[in-house]
Amino acid sequence: MASTIRNRVKELRNERGLTQQELAQAVGVSRQSINSIERERYVPSLQLALELARAFQCGTEEIFTLEKKP
Repeated sequence: MASTIRNRVKELRNERGLTQQELAQAVGVSRQSINSIERERYVPSLQLALELARAFQCGTEEIFTLEKKP
């Protein structure tokens, strides 16, 4: 059974009052990368997922979830 990764990057970024550019700079990627992650067009590497968790000061499991496709 296939799975998909969902994320809360946009929600967490907005809660913290950050722009995509500010978050991108905090984790060392382009604004376009943040946009692609938020739109679930790109699944970040483990390293980037950990950088996002550090930037949001939470665990990766609070940002990313693995969901089974029907």
